[in-house]
Amino acid sequence: MTSPRSSAPAIAHLASLLGADCVRTDAAELAPLLIDQRNLYHGNAAALILPRSTAQVAAALAFCHQQRIGVVPQGGNTGYCGGATPDQSGTQVIMALGRLNRVRQIDPLNYSLTAEAGCVLAQVQRAAADADRFFPLHLGSEGSCQIGGNLSTNAGGTNVLRYGMMRDLVLGLEVVLADGRVLNSLTSLRKDNTGYDVKSLFLGAEGTLGIITAATLKLFPAVRSSATAFVAVAGVQAAVELLSRLRTRSGDRVSSFELIPRLAVDLTVQHVRSADPLPGRHDWYVLCELTSSRADETLETLLADVLADAHTAGLVQDAAIAQSGREADSFWFLRENIPRAQRLDGESLKHDISVPVAALPQFVQQATEWVNRQVPEGRLIAYGHVGDGNLHFNLNQAPLIAAQKFLARADDVRRAIDDLVYSFGGSFSAEHGIGQLKVEELERYASPVELDLMRAIKHALDPNGIMNPGKVLKVAP
Repeated sequence: MTSPRSSAPAIAHLASLLGADCVRTDAAELAPLLIDQRNLYHGNAAALILPRSTAQVAAALAFCHQQRIGVVPQGGNTGYCGGATPDQSGTQVIMALGRLNRVRQIDPLNYSLTAEAGCVLAQVQRAAADADRFFPLHLGSEGSCQIGGNLSTNAGGTNVLRYGMMRDLVLGLEVVLADGRVLNSLTSLRKDNTGYDVKSLFLGAEGTLGIITAATLKLFPAVRSSATAFVAVAGVQAAVELLSRLRTRSGDRVSSFELIPRLAVDLTVQHVRSADPLPGRHDWYVLCELTSSRADETLETLLADVLADAHTAGLVQDAAIAQSGREADSFWFLRENIPRAQRLDGESLKHDISVPVAALPQFVQQATEWVNRQVPEGRLIAYGHVGDGNLHFNLNQAPLIAAQKFLARADDVRRAIDDLVYSFGGSFSAEHGIGQLKVEELERYASPVELDLMRAIKHALDPNGIMNPGKVLKVAP
């Protein structure tokens, strides 16, 4: 890497190479890009690069590779693990992709769309809808997160149960490698067995192997009917059994199935002024949604029948089926504002875990018992995508407990929960990635063979170590 004092000539050369408008050094402009979404990491940077094309990305990376200047790719900066924040040395540059924001092509008959990495997720959703198609990735940050970041973190969200992670939604990629070469694999083919699936290396790599500049994405038939319900269930086991019934009875039309504890409802009602969907208080709830591309589907009737049978079986205690789009939106408003309500309530210890769906009840029981015994200064909020086994197993600072006391044991709490997850054959990082936050966890839980393979790939594609240094993987200098 260049030293902070020797970086000025390099930055001047980048400005001459790309144009002054594409290289910024103003402290005020850089300031908001140096802090991550959760305010966990504060970095410094020698410059901000704002390329307007793939060719400019390639030119910048070729120079940075030659000069051994670290490059930190950044999209909407909505990540939870510090993956888009530079270190504090002031020698790295941030490359923000927001100007690469064109939807290059929509092919409705092929059910595909090609978008540049700087496109905001909501923009891609609208483009698909305008073509009478559906792009299913749905995130709370969809108004600001960018496709490049979604790809680089293999984003999940609330529709994974039916449509899969971001990796499952990709047909082809355009990627600029660390040395400036461009991998053009923007195919829209569903079948292509010509050698290694190279593009998959960059999905979930968090910009440590190259910079994704565009992607060809899968589209689906437009959603023409839906049914949404907020359901009080007898417990986590009842939620898992209800999910199975819904999938079977609906012909697998379940798009979302979200688990929500009572405390999460209380916090959103208190801090975000969300409406409480049901009159009574229950320990656990499920927000579920069925969708279909057929306008004549009577999904509300189907959902009501399944819930009635589940009530008779003792799985369901109460339920409200949305009678309008506005009511369905109010259910989702509650779910999507749980993270905000947690922030407004106080400090939080967050764990993005997954275990096999069938193991969720036992995991939640054992983890809850451990938290109640060992962390009396915290309140457990376990919620999330139970349909795919992913829970945000979070602890919030209890009332009258000082933040410093609550946070003092953060590392020990995280390790104990992650160890329990590992014992269930689960993952400590289900959908938020590794970033800076979870590098040590990856070293602890990944097998030596897996780590060796990852380091070999990193060295092969980024021999000078310029791509998002310090993220995901420990690499020898």
